[in-house]
Parts: sequence; C-alpha cells; structure tokens
Amino acid sequence: MPIYEYRCRKCHEVIERIQGVQDPPLRKCPACRGRLEKMMSPGSFILKGNGWYATDYTNKGVAKGAACPAAADSTSPACAGCPKAE
Repeated sequence: MPIYEYRCRKCHEVIERIQGVQDPPLRKCPACRGRLEKMMSPGSFILKGNGWYATDYTNKGVAKGAACPAAADSTSPACAGCPKAE
C-alpha cells in the first residue's frame, strides 16, 4: 500500500498515511481541523545488485556472450574497450 503525504494549509503540519489506491484522500488536519492538500513526493525506487539494468544496458552495442576477437588472439593487442590480457 502506498504512503501518501498531506500538508495542512492552516498549521503547515505534514502528515503521512498508508492508504489504498481506492481510499478517498484525507480532508481535515487531525491537529487543527484545517484543510489538507496532497503533496507530491519523490519515489523510492532503487536499483540494487545484479539485474536487467546492469546486464542489458551497460554493454550497448555488444551482443550477450560475444567476446572481443582481439582478446582471443594473444598476439593481437586488446582493443580500447577490452581489458588487456596479462
């Protein structure tokens, strides 16, 4: 269930409430009974660990599982984007 933030127009108190999407918005401040307005808050979506964003978007232009031809040939210097063979 999402967390909604409201600010009172009268006392400027900020209130957070866990509400369902279908629940009606709050109208009155519990502290002063003033009118509440719903605030826009930033999302809390965080990308962590290994996942589609790390595996599919960091190697644009390189097919999955494709190796650099220079890396396979030990006599050839590695290209600029490849780690050099030791």
